[in-house]
Amino acid sequence: MKKKISLLICMLVAVLSFTGCSSTKTEVEYDEAEVEQVTEFLIGYCVEMDDATLEQWQNMTDFALEQQLTNAGLPFTPESFLGALESWEAGVDECGEYIEHGDYTYEASSDELKVTTDAKYADRDASIEFVFDENLYLDSMTVNAKFTMGEILKKAGLNTLLGMGTVFVVLIFISILISLFKYIPAIQAAFAKKPKKAEADVKKAAPVPAAPKAAPAPAATDDAELVAVISAAIAASEGTTTDGFVVRSIKRRRSNKWN
Repeated sequence: MKKKISLLICMLVAVLSFTGCSSTKTEVEYDEAEVEQVTEFLIGYCVEMDDATLEQWQNMTDFALEQQLTNAGLPFTPESFLGALESWEAGVDECGEYIEHGDYTYEASSDELKVTTDAKYADRDASIEFVFDENLYLDSMTVNAKFTMGEILKKAGLNTLLGMGTVFVVLIFISILISLFKYIPAIQAAFAKKPKKAEADVKKAAPVPAAPKAAPAPAATDDAELVAVISAAIAASEGTTTDGFVVRSIKRRRSNKWN
């Protein structure tokens, strides 16, 4: 019984060991000579390239570019090749003219191969890094400038100063904006008064209708006519003529009622 249990344990350990080994991916296999030939070709081409050549490659269609690379037997994709050319140009702008580079170091993993070399430029040193995929096709090439500790601290200080300056500017702007809030009620009141003032101006400007003219008072009766009428009335009541008396004056009483 003990022998059977021991046998089962040994079989289980063997199965687990085999499973673990089969699940572990091996590193990318490569030939240093072939990889170095590709990297040397790319560096040499970048050194000899001018702006017109770079523009020609950039204006080429992806299909035409891929055909060119395939016919040349180069393990590049259109994206990686153009990216390498542009990265080289950026490195030259930052580090100066390329002079030389040293030996290569290789670092392989399960899905990529990283090749690095130290390069010397006119203004500063740099490292050139190539990354190949598991099929040894170029993924990227970058030129990384090497800065001194003083330059790194200077850049860090400038970045810190720029960040803090931006924050302070924004805070000052916000504080100014908040301080202007006290004028908002006055502005609103001013805008509210404008319609009322405009209405008052319209009423003021409207022409006032003229008052109707009073009817003219009837003309006063002529005193001679009134004397003649009164004389005739008296003569008729007395049974005489108007020759027997003379009306000297006519006085009106305050009351218009007859007694």
